[in-house]
Amino acid sequence: MNSEITYALLFRVPVKGVDTFERYESLVLPLLDDHGGRLERRLRSPDRLTEVHIVSFPSREAFAAYREDPRRGQHTHLLAESGAAVEVLEVGDV
Repeated sequence: MNSEITYALLFRVPVKGVDTFERYESLVLPLLDDHGGRLERRLRSPDRLTEVHIVSFPSREAFAAYREDPRRGQHTHLLAESGAAVEVLEVGDV
């Protein structure tokens, strides 16, 4: 039985924040591996205003550790500056 936890992360980014959001992503996505996380899919709308990440972690605690990682925290100002709205959903196969 697979005990991984999968999340769908939905980002809605205003036009003026796209470049800042992409900069933020380039800095924080490499940290996934340090917490056992894996980026399964990264999807972006043609206008670059919506992005969806499907990520898996070995546990909820590992996901929480990624989100609370101080190295990630150093860059959260970029996420705020981008104006992105973020929705986090725990999902599973049906």
